[in-house]
Amino acid sequence: MKTEPETIFIEDKKPTLEEMQEFVGGYIEVVTLPDYRQIVINEEGKLLNLPINMIATNLFEKAFGIGADVICGKAMVLDKKALLD
Repeated sequence: MKTEPETIFIEDKKPTLEEMQEFVGGYIEVVTLPDYRQIVINEEGKLLNLPINMIATNLFEKAFGIGADVICGKAMVLDKKALLD
């Protein structure tokens, strides 16, 4: 049985680049949602064949439409004081 990749939600402080890279396990990609939240993901998640992250994918699909894309691997959702410049 595959386990769901971890998704964390951060609102209180901006993570460092190193913290984001360590969490997602590689180079980061930042996806900005229309409500200004940001999802930090592994830039090569699909290429590395990481498992689909349904929590992050559902957030992405709510913003951009069902079937628009899938998020693979761990995801860090940033809001409020944690948003990147």
